[in-house]
Amino acid sequence: MPTPELVVTPVSGALGAEIRGVDLTELTDELFERVHDLLLKHLVVFFPDQEHLTPEAHIALGRRLGELEVHPFLPKVDGHPEIVVLDADQGAKADEWHIDVTFQPNPPVASILHLQVCPASGGDTMWSNQYLVYETLSEPMRELLDGLTAVHVLNTPQTGEHSAEHPVVRIHPETGRRSLYVTRMWTSHIPQLSRPESDALLQYLFEHSESPRFNCRYRWQPGAVAMWDNRATQHLAVNDYTGPRRGQRVTVLGDQPTGDTPRWKEYRPAPDERYYPRHVTARHGYR
Repeated sequence: MPTPELVVTPVSGALGAEIRGVDLTELTDELFERVHDLLLKHLVVFFPDQEHLTPEAHIALGRRLGELEVHPFLPKVDGHPEIVVLDADQGAKADEWHIDVTFQPNPPVASILHLQVCPASGGDTMWSNQYLVYETLSEPMRELLDGLTAVHVLNTPQTGEHSAEHPVVRIHPETGRRSLYVTRMWTSHIPQLSRPESDALLQYLFEHSESPRFNCRYRWQPGAVAMWDNRATQHLAVNDYTGPRRGQRVTVLGDQPTGDTPRWKEYRPAPDERYYPRHVTARHGYR
């Protein structure tokens, strides 16, 4: 059987590509390798017209990238605990820039979202190329960031506190490229800096990483599938719509982010200094 001819159309100059000519329910090993190469190149790839994607095929696609997560509390598809249901009517509106689950020691490698119900207008998703975010910083700034780590925190009454410390600059295990690895939703502080220094630097990095020149924006149609590399992108769902928006997602369990060895010890506050390291205050600006 001949290998299908893929039609690859970039979504923006920064990242993202739409791939046509592939049926995700009939993905040969050769075709998957081509898709995987395109994912590493474009960081997020989209497959329109996949209405017929079954839960079994969705799970099989995710398993080609690695072991799948069974999420502890998000709603699932009946009989398929690997697939979570993201329903805007049930509060699933991730409308702040984030990298998925960086508060865990091994954040996800990738996610695959099958959007089934779309609003009449709005509800796009945006992604940011964290390679370009890092590479466009000045050399002195890159040198500083290469020697720092950041603490990422989730703390809610439902989940308790979860936290992990990762390099501020992550080295991708497959491409070897460096990317900025802080996120407005989860990053609490840089432990090598004082709290005011950390807040000011993080706020600058958040704003830099969210600049439109590093972004792509995808207009969903029912049945479309997005697959993204969680190691070198951030994303958000634009909350500009009314009506239902619902999809199903599998998430590939993660690896341990690696970067340069930190060059400085943890900051030690003075005895009379007020210091709140666990609060995620930088996400809404320095205060």
